[in-house]
Amino acid sequence: MKIAISSTGKTLESEIDPRFGRCAYFLIVEIENKKIKNFKAIENTAKEQAGGAGITAAEIVANEKPDAVITTNLGPRASSVFSQFGIKTYQGQGKVKDAVQDFIDGKLKEITNATGPQHVGLK
Repeated sequence: MKIAISSTGKTLESEIDPRFGRCAYFLIVEIENKKIKNFKAIENTAKEQAGGAGITAAEIVANEKPDAVITTNLGPRASSVFSQFGIKTYQGQGKVKDAVQDFIDGKLKEITNATGPQHVGLK
């Protein structure tokens, strides 16, 4: 199973970035036998866009073909992209590695609708 997490940094010790479309990185984590097998960090090139960051960020993540996404807040456009691809989204916070463990343990709440309006997290 593969999951993508919005992150403030490039490691599993990084914090989940609550701003999906404008997060610094996405960590793509592979899980096998309920354990983290490996991961990679991808820079979120959408974060500096004037508009449409959520859609572009969601497309970046969807291209990695994850089974699920963990973030804190998800706007309506990004939510729509994930729905179209059949990618489930979950709400998480704290350190990435802890959120991944909570996901493995079935403790994260699924995001079924956008959790915030468009343009959340603009600098």
